[in-house]
Amino acid sequence: QVQFVESGGGLVQAGGSLRLSCVASGSTFSIRAIGWYRQAAGNQREWVARIYTGGTTNYADSSKGRFTISRDNAKNTVYLQMNSLKPEDTAVYYCNWWLSESLFPSSWGQGTQVTVSS
Repeated sequence: QVQFVESGGGLVQAGGSLRLSCVASGSTFSIRAIGWYRQAAGNQREWVARIYTGGTTNYADSSKGRFTISRDNAKNTVYLQMNSLKPEDTAVYYCNWWLSESLFPSSWGQGTQVTVSS
């Protein structure tokens, strides 16, 4: 089993930046790709970015050009650098296995709250 713990959220003004961290523990050798997801109040969870073991990255249209996903394999950590934040980025952010754009994991951690004020 793999556990994911997110951190780094907070309150920031529009246009500001935050860097989220995701530490994976457990059977990390089995991870092929990790994704960052978010869920705003009253909305469905959506994916934001993903990174594969080899370093390939993909971004949702909402995050493309503003967010950067990266990983430090030695630390079993995946990061999400978020720049030019907008109020609509306000959500709880989670990291988890990446399965597909239409199939999300069923078990989730606590996530980290990101609030962007206008």
